[in-house]
Order: sequence, then structure tokens, then C-alpha cells
Amino acid sequence: MKNTIKWLFVSVLFAGLSCTNLEIEPTDSFFDPSLSSEFSGVNPAASLDGLYSAMRGQIEDQANFYALAEVSSDELLVPTRGIDWGDNGVWRNLHDHNWDAVHSYVKNTWNNLNQNIFNATLIIDSRSGGSPQQVAEAKFLRAFNTYWLTDFYGQAPFRTPDEGPDVNPSVKTRAEAFEFAVQDLMEALPDLPASGPGASLNRASKASAHYLLAKLYLNKFIFLGTSPDAADMNKVIEYVDAISAQGFALEGGYFDLFTEAVDSETIFFTTSSVGNRIWNTLHYKQNAPGNDGGGWNGFTTLSEFYDLFEGDPNSNELGSGQEERRGFVPTDGSHFGIGYGFLVGQQYDETGTAMTDRTGNPLVFTKELPGLLGNNERTGIRVIKYHPENGSFANHEVVFRYADAHLMKAEAILRGGASGSTPLQLVNQLRTLRLASPMTTVTEQSLLDERGRELYGEFWRRNDQIRFGKFSEPWQYKTNTDAFRVLYPIPSTALISNPNLVQNPGY
Repeated sequence: MKNTIKWLFVSVLFAGLSCTNLEIEPTDSFFDPSLSSEFSGVNPAASLDGLYSAMRGQIEDQANFYALAEVSSDELLVPTRGIDWGDNGVWRNLHDHNWDAVHSYVKNTWNNLNQNIFNATLIIDSRSGGSPQQVAEAKFLRAFNTYWLTDFYGQAPFRTPDEGPDVNPSVKTRAEAFEFAVQDLMEALPDLPASGPGASLNRASKASAHYLLAKLYLNKFIFLGTSPDAADMNKVIEYVDAISAQGFALEGGYFDLFTEAVDSETIFFTTSSVGNRIWNTLHYKQNAPGNDGGGWNGFTTLSEFYDLFEGDPNSNELGSGQEERRGFVPTDGSHFGIGYGFLVGQQYDETGTAMTDRTGNPLVFTKELPGLLGNNERTGIRVIKYHPENGSFANHEVVFRYADAHLMKAEAILRGGASGSTPLQLVNQLRTLRLASPMTTVTEQSLLDERGRELYGEFWRRNDQIRFGKFSEPWQYKTNTDAFRVLYPIPSTALISNPNLVQNPGY
């Protein structure tokens, strides 16, 4: 539609600017000034499919959204190996908290989230003639993107379908964006399907709306710069209980949850390829049917994060006393020779033979790294939750999971919410299912650690560290303690384009 093209005047313009060229040129866009500004609606079915597709692409990428959410935390890092994974420092800058307003992933994520919000607004507009369910799904997706825009940047531009590129979008504060997302979800709920566990949860449902409402209220005190409020925590509990009322529940068999099979935990998933979650961490010589080129030898975790799990600190081979979620390294050639969870120490191929790297050294993944630079092929613990034996590029990635909601409820009670359960009961219910020793007490730190053990690689670590006040603390290969980095900067190109935006403090 015409107004969709006009929005692309902004988003394509942003994508075309380099880090050193911040001039806005007419040739940076596909905008045709002869187009009418009248909006007559979009095809709601096709546009809604396009919106889900955009979310799918956003989730499956290893850069941009995923990198901002995970690589900036103590959970993942992408060390440079020779010239591999150098990429002009974009990965290193995220881990050591030295990004700026021209960082490409900061800019791309901003553009993608804003474009998704605008395209959802086109579907919601009455002139598009969407059915009640189509409008409700668009409102859910607008709230989803608004949540992340608010979480990452603390500001949310908004443009109506009738506003052309000559109108600067208004800007919602973090508090206004919170209320906007909540309103969208509350209006969407009556017209979303009441779907329990099943194969159709790659579309919005009442349960996914309740999950996002719980996530919003859990983070409300962060978004508003206040303290946790008991009434908000009771909202979290209410919405988690509404999810369980739809039939969702904890389920055993941890790594089975990350397959295409139906389970009672998956609340919302996307049909994006999980190839990036498999191959970006594995060594060049680790391979499986469906992927002829081997791994890409990039993403690793920190020894500090690995040590949060029960088990032998120096081995993750079977029988090392590890809890289920830490996974294992097979030594007998099973699972194509590729382990689950955290891969550390000697690696073995599909025949059970000890592997070597490309220069003949034993392929032993080390716990420690020399730093973000100066790494060889073997340094760093590898992390793999989705596995090639379930499809080397299978199209099923979990976005919302009940175990997260379960732990949100425990946290809400810890922060003052009222429930018949205690945080200790809820956490130990999960730990027993995951074959881990029960806790004797639950503190904020132990709950943050438990969320890390359960949800690693699932987009939430940065968000969790901020909520628990740990994001600005130092950790391995990161000494920067700038408190302002709990928000990303508004991209420089966006500031030039829209004078209603104000750069976040510190940038």
C-alpha cells in the first residue's frame, strides 16, 4: 500500500546509511513524492502473514535482535578467532558494553521493531476491514514489538496510517509505551483463540497475550523507574494462572522441549529456522546430515555461567554428575557425536573417535579464553539447545515457554505478590523435574541464577540481569560498568530523521 511505501522512506533510508555517512539523501530511499497520502487500507490476511514473517526473520537471525538480547549479557559472547567473527568489532562491542549510536545491530533492530509496529497499525485500522481475530492478532504483534522497543530503547515512536514522511512521528515515553502495549493486549484478548498446547501456537492466542501481560507487569517497575509494586506482582500471578488454566504446565525431558513435537510448555513459537542456534557455535569439523559445511565456530559461553550448573566443573561427559539442563558430551558416537547443552573438553565424532581441529590439535573446548581477541579454534565452551538430530535447520523456535511463566510467578511472589505457593515451592518443583538438587532458600540472586539455567539462549538474559540489578556489573571479558547501558542508544540516523526523539543519557 501507498503508506507502507512511505514508511519505507524512513526504514530503508536508515538501512542505507553507513556509520560515517549520516547525511539524509533522497537517493537513500524508494520514496515517490507523487504518491497520494490517502490511506484506504491493506489486505488484512496477507499483511498479517507478512507481519508474522517479519517476526520470524527477526527471531531466527543470530545478529540484531538476538545479539542485543543475548550477546550483551553474561550468557553468550562471540570471540574473534584470527579474522573469523571480527566483523569490525560488532560482537565484541556488545559483550564488553562499548556499543554506540551507529552500531549496526542497534540501528537494524530499531528499524525492524518500528516497521513492525507501523505495519501492525495498518492492519488494525478500520479501513483495512480486518476480522476481529485478525485485528486482535495484529494488536498482539504490535504489543510484542512495542515491548521490545520499550525494553531496548526506552522510547517508542508512533505514526498513524495517514501521516506521510513529512510528519515527524510522535514519541511515547517508556511509561506511555507500557500502557499502550497493555491496552493493545487487553483489547485483543476477547478475540484471540483459547488455544491450549498444540501445533497451532505459531499464531497469537489468549495464552500468549497473558504471557506478554505477565512479562510487562513484571518489568513495569524497571520501565517506570520505580520499585516493585505488590499490585503489579499480583497481576503477574493472575496472568500466569490464566496460562495454566488453558492447560499449559511444566514438562520433563528438557531438550525434548526444543523440537517440533507438541508439548505442554510451548506457549508461542515461530516457524523460523533454528540453524543459527545450532551451527554458529559448533566447530568447523562438527557436522550432521542436512548441513554439509560444518559449524561456524563462533558463539560460546563464559566459564562463570557454566559453573552455575550442578556437576563436575571440568567435564560434561555423561556421568559427570551434571543436572539435566547442562546437557552432555557424547563419547560413543551417538547424536552424530554432537552433544546437548554445554560442550566442553574433548569432542568426539559420529564413530566415537576423539576429534582434532583443522591443524591436528585435539579438539578440546576450553573453559577459559585469552579474551575477546586472540582466540584459536578450540577456545570457549559451546552452547547448543536445538540439535541437528531433530533437523539441521528445523523450522520451530520457542518464543514463550511455560517454565518462564512459572519462574515469573515465583519472582512476583518474592517481590510482594500474594499466592498460595511460595517461591521455594515453585522453584523446587521445576528443579525436581530437571533432575537438579532442591534449593533450601530462594533469594533474588538464586532466582536469577535459576532463570539462567532454565532459559539460556531464549532472549531473556539481558532483560533478567537488568531487572535484578546485575547488568552493569563486571563479568569475564567485560569491565565496563556504565549504568546508562541498561538502554541502547537511539540510532543516530533516527535522531536526524525525527527531532521528536531525544538521545538516551550517556550517549
